[in-house]
Amino acid sequence: MLTSLTNPKVKEWKKLQKRKYRERNGLFLVEGHHLVEEAIKSEWTVREIILREEASLESVNALPVTYVSDQVFNEIAETQTPQGVAAVIEFKDFTYEPAPYSLLIDSVQDPGNLGTLIRTADAAGFNQVIVGRGSVDVFNEKVVRATQGSLFHLPVIQAELEEVIPYLKENNVSVYAATLEDSVPYKHIETQSNVALLVGNEGQGIREEILNHVDQNVNIPIYGEAESLNVAIAAAILMYHFKA
Repeated sequence: MLTSLTNPKVKEWKKLQKRKYRERNGLFLVEGHHLVEEAIKSEWTVREIILREEASLESVNALPVTYVSDQVFNEIAETQTPQGVAAVIEFKDFTYEPAPYSLLIDSVQDPGNLGTLIRTADAAGFNQVIVGRGSVDVFNEKVVRATQGSLFHLPVIQAELEEVIPYLKENNVSVYAATLEDSVPYKHIETQSNVALLVGNEGQGIREEILNHVDQNVNIPIYGEAESLNVAIAAAILMYHFKA
């Protein structure tokens, strides 16, 4: 059992709380029974399981397990009340492809929103999520937690949307942007497959240089006094519309 905060392995785990170290090592941490079990069931590579001394996990199988003290686990955990179960996961590379349903995300910076977008795309039956420049890191702990395991269910790709959108259009995928500017109500758009939905930054919306590439802008009518909808809520309405 590891009990020292100065142990080299503990230091390496602690570094994975920062994006530059995650990217350098190609690894990230997940916490909690549900997320760890979803990772184990998936095709992602689980490098190591970390268990607090009194914790247990049924689905460990033949995976390497390291037991640590309460003090060590609290040092590497980022949740307020850690469950005592964590895992080190290897990055998984995906390549974007033309697909019946794709969610494109431009510059979404709130971890909870990005995680919820991934989770909702999974629930709505979308085939892939493509996260563009300016968005929060997909492997940020709060993003991973907000996905509730959906990160391990469908490809989540980080790419330049300026390159992705023309490629999708060349392959007969219609690209719709959720924005008020020069847009039509979403109910005027017939449901269809081979569609990509683009959503943008919570405050600034979608960058102009990306909007120039889309086929049609769509909006969700506001019937009350609210100025706008949360980006994840708006995306959910539109994704389910296109899947209807």
